[in-house]
Amino acid sequence: MLTTQRSLRCFLVFERKEVRLVLDERKRKILQAIVEDYVASAEPIGSRYLSKSHGLGISAATIRNEMSDLEELGYLDQPHTSAGRIPSGKGYRFYVDQLLPRKQITSQEISFIEKWYEERVGRIEEAFSETARLVSAMTGNLAVVLNQTRPTFRYLQFLPFDDTNAILVLVADNGTVENRMMNVPPGLSFFDLEKLGKALNQRYSGQSFKKISTQVAEEIAHSIVNDPILLQQAMIEFQKAISKDQGQKVYLGGASQLVDKPEFRENSGRVRSLLGLLEEERELFEIFTHETRPGLSVTIGQENQASSIQDCSVVQGTYQLGDQIIGRIAIIGPTRMEYQRAVSVMEYMQIHMEEMMKRYLKG
Repeated sequence: MLTTQRSLRCFLVFERKEVRLVLDERKRKILQAIVEDYVASAEPIGSRYLSKSHGLGISAATIRNEMSDLEELGYLDQPHTSAGRIPSGKGYRFYVDQLLPRKQITSQEISFIEKWYEERVGRIEEAFSETARLVSAMTGNLAVVLNQTRPTFRYLQFLPFDDTNAILVLVADNGTVENRMMNVPPGLSFFDLEKLGKALNQRYSGQSFKKISTQVAEEIAHSIVNDPILLQQAMIEFQKAISKDQGQKVYLGGASQLVDKPEFRENSGRVRSLLGLLEEERELFEIFTHETRPGLSVTIGQENQASSIQDCSVVQGTYQLGDQIIGRIAIIGPTRMEYQRAVSVMEYMQIHMEEMMKRYLKG
């Protein structure tokens, strides 16, 4: 139980069987001012500065007492005895849940987003990678985009390249395209490859890549292609094409943004830990798909399960096709993150990605 010599101007309320400590209006204003000023400056905030810059209508001494109360309640930390205060994880959490001003992105920013995609995106893979770069550019933080689609076989086509080579083109239902060059022995007709493509399309169209049996494909090929060298070349490239994962990928944008943040610039251990995580695609996938509920979420510091991001905050959103989550976008930055900006960008990008995926996957 918390005790203090001063009267803490707060009260307890019961909601969903949890006890929450609610701050009075003065403490809320002071906490909000400290969070927003610290986010902007990366410097501890003092009572005298708040008194002069925010027009709170109370003296620096009163503000100092209120800040001391907020520290005792766990909302603020004091990094050094002579320094001002900075928000704690609990302080950031209260700010995000209770005090965060909501603001939509502007029409100029929407035009910027539309132009970004118009100039850079032609295929679905580019939509994911450019979204990561765009979100990073708009928030000044690292952005992660997850593609969780499980594509199926749409069609296969063999295209003549020159007298001795052909191109195997494999197209998935999510729009991804895999091209493989293969050798065609001199003197052989391209007709067998065309027949093989049609037969494989008839057999596998609409099937998951993981369910495609190469043994059955070889049996089909044997019944069509007479030349053993051409048969071997076609099956080798077909196997390589279907084995390449056409979905379930992680795209990163703006990793260098973190290095410029004071929190990371002054602590190389934090940077190494985070950059090490970014190299582990499977671990990244597990971290960001742990939360199964759709929508937007904010996790702060120690709330993150992975130790490598417990010095960070993560703003994460999902994009869906119908009722199915087909991907996620995450913004990773220091706990001293500009939450209003990150949340407003995420709210828009969730909707924008859903609209793009509908065009690519259903169009």
